[in-house]
Amino acid sequence: MNIKLVITDIDGVWTDGGMYYDNSGNEFKKFNTSDSAGVMMLRGLNIPLAIITGEDTEIVRRRAQKLKVDYLFMGVRNKLLVATNLCKDLGVDLSDTAFIGDDINDVLLLRAVGLSAAPANAPDYVKSETMWTMSQKGGDGVFREFVEKIVGEMGLFEKVMSDYYARIANYNG
Repeated sequence: MNIKLVITDIDGVWTDGGMYYDNSGNEFKKFNTSDSAGVMMLRGLNIPLAIITGEDTEIVRRRAQKLKVDYLFMGVRNKLLVATNLCKDLGVDLSDTAFIGDDINDVLLLRAVGLSAAPANAPDYVKSETMWTMSQKGGDGVFREFVEKIVGEMGLFEKVMSDYYARIANYNG
């Protein structure tokens, strides 16, 4: 396995899929902070991360900015087209790309990538289209689990961890 790009959906993967509104119409989403370790692991291996989501909210934009996600595509109807174009721009083949998604709008991309996964609580017809069904549910750290499994399958988990510990040990801030 040689993954060169990781793509993720947001709602139902990084969140539990719920949309919370207050009486003024403000929308809220809960993100699991453990997923940020997955972003950190990818960054340590210089594997770019793309978020491709049908949602178009400031909440997602802010989360992506905070974690310094490499590519953010919001309001997307055809995720496969966006991923194909991104791969072309990066010189990466879809067969060297991993994607985790949880719903009907993710299926075409799940079928096209080299490595596909779904959270434990995705519908069965989505999970049947993936190589991996993760043990965690959406919003419960499934993105981190997905990345840790990729890194482990690539034989790079110990390298990622030792590089991380070395950076922390040398941090003077």
